[in-house]
Order: sequence, then C-alpha cells, then structure tokens
Amino acid sequence: MFKKKTGIYTLALALAITGTTGCGSSGNSSENAAKTTAATEKTSDGTSASTSENTSNNTSSESFSVVCTIFPEYDWVKEILGDHADNVELTCLLDNGVDLHSYQPTAEDMMKISTCDLFVYVGGESDEWVKDALADAQNKDMKVINLMESIGDAAKEEELKEGMQGEEEENEDDEEEDEIEYDEHVWLSVKNAKVFCTEIEKNIEAIDPANAADYKANLDSYTAELSALDNSFQTLVDGSSVKVLVFGDRFPFRYFVDDYGLDYYAAFIGCSAETEASFETIAFLADKVNELDCKTIFTLENSSKVIADTVISTSRKSVDIAELNSLQSISKDEIAGGASYISLMQKNYDVLANVLK
Repeated sequence: MFKKKTGIYTLALALAITGTTGCGSSGNSSENAAKTTAATEKTSDGTSASTSENTSNNTSSESFSVVCTIFPEYDWVKEILGDHADNVELTCLLDNGVDLHSYQPTAEDMMKISTCDLFVYVGGESDEWVKDALADAQNKDMKVINLMESIGDAAKEEELKEGMQGEEEENEDDEEEDEIEYDEHVWLSVKNAKVFCTEIEKNIEAIDPANAADYKANLDSYTAELSALDNSFQTLVDGSSVKVLVFGDRFPFRYFVDDYGLDYYAAFIGCSAETEASFETIAFLADKVNELDCKTIFTLENSSKVIADTVISTSRKSVDIAELNSLQSISKDEIAGGASYISLMQKNYDVLANVLK
C-alpha cells in the first residue's frame, strides 16, 4: 500500500459528508458538496460521458459507470472509450479546481464510488480515505485501479533535496516513523501514463468485452501520441545545455525530471502544505540561481509567485518566471473548453522549450 502514514478513519457511506486530507491544506467541502461531476455536461468536443439520465435511457449492453479521482485519469479513460464514451457515465471527482491534496469527498462522491463499475485513483497518502470508501462499496464486482500499485517498484520515495524546507510533523505513533513516504505525482511521467492507459484498457475491456477491439485500437492510437510526446521531451532535453531547473514553489515533477535526466532544486516537496519559505531556503535558491546562471525560475499553476519573486530579488539577477502545470486542479470549465492530458503536457513542453535552449 503506497501511503505515508496509516490514519484512523471512520468514514461510513451513510455519513460521508466530509473526507480526510492527505498532505496539503484543507479543501472547501461546501464547494465540493455543491458541485456536479464532470460527466454531467458535454465537453466542447462532445466526447464526455453522459449524465445519469442519459445512461438510464441507453439500452446498450456496454453501458457502465467509471469514477476517477483526478483529471489525467478521467482524460485517459475518455480516450480509451473513444466513441463509446457517450454510453458511459464518466465522473471526475476533482473538477472544481481543488487539487488532490486538498480534496474532501462528499456524500454524493462516496455514493458514486460505491456503485460504479470501475474506480481509478492515485493511491498515495492523499487517497487514504479510499480504503473506507471501498470497504463500504455496494458493487462488490467493482474493478479498481490504484495508479501507484500499477507501476510497482517504479514508485519513488519522496525526496527532501538539499536546500528544501522540510515540514514539521506530529508524531502520532513511533512505529509510523519508519514508514516509507512515496511521491504520489505519478501522472506527470508520460512513460507512466502509457502504463496506466494499458491498465485502464484492460479493465474496461473486461467490463465490456463486446467492444474490446475498439478499446484496443483506441489504446494503440493514444499510446502512439504519448510516445511522440515522450520522444519530444527527451529530444528537447538531450539538445539543451540546461540540465537543472529551479522551482520557487512546491515540486511535484520528480517522476518527470527523472524520466529525462534533469536535476532540480525547489522550495518544498510536491505535496507540502507550506506556503512561506524560510530565509535559509530563499537564500539557498537565490545562490543556485546565481551559481547556475539561471535565466528562468519555475512556479506551478495558480501560484502567487511570492516565493519566486523573493528568490529573484535576493539573487539580484534579472530572471524570468515560467509556469508549469501539474494537472492537479483542472476545473470543469477547462474540461469543457477541451483541455486534455496531452494538450496540457504539450503546453509544459512549450514552456520548457523556451528555457532549455
């Protein structure tokens, strides 16, 4: 089981009004309670899942439901379903801009999980609530995909790198201190994405074997797109003299940089709850900016950029700020606007292409 610490949870399906957070700040449960799923509206390309009403009117033998916790999973499932997506109730739980670390499942979310045919989740500390949700599931034939378990030994321990500000943690149990802490941002590796899509296709095919040929063809086509993107990133890095990235922010890109042989320095680990960097961390990153003669410092989407600005002013260099998207907080509006895993990772490529010259 890929998690940091084993919490004590008493989530029961009937009382699932609040959830538990993993790392990160608390989410807004009232916003979550008011939201609908990503499956209730058509996206601009018309391929999103149907509403529950549409599903009830569909007499196709392939009709089933899929629940995903985060946007990348949702988009991969949609790509595998292809033309069959309109006959599937496809739900993305985190579709209101709240990221994985801040998510709290609502009673509606728990019910959707309880009755779905396929449930896809990340499997890190932020998903500790899932154990109770699955234990209370009504559909005992439900298929479940844990992304971190899907990559097995390729899951990476969290890395508190030189200069990074650590977090103060409460010691609830001495035995917990020995538990390995894993980095849960597995979706940011395009190589991992190919593994996940293969696992998704296998499970969808088992649910709807009548359309197995279509699902396999969709997987082959999409895997080719992922491979092309993967090759583009590798070619970009191979041709660049810049091999180190400096982040004035959290750093969820461990899997990504390891894929292409890049190094990094950052203020915090990927799922840190910290928002203010210490003087020592700021000074360390400013020294790295000078030492590496950095022309750019990176932040994540929706960042206030305060830390990056402070690092730049401390370095006394003229440095640009570039934003990379961690795909953790994609909103329903962005999904409706046609955002996809490949389009967002392509934007990351474009950002890096301006830096890795």
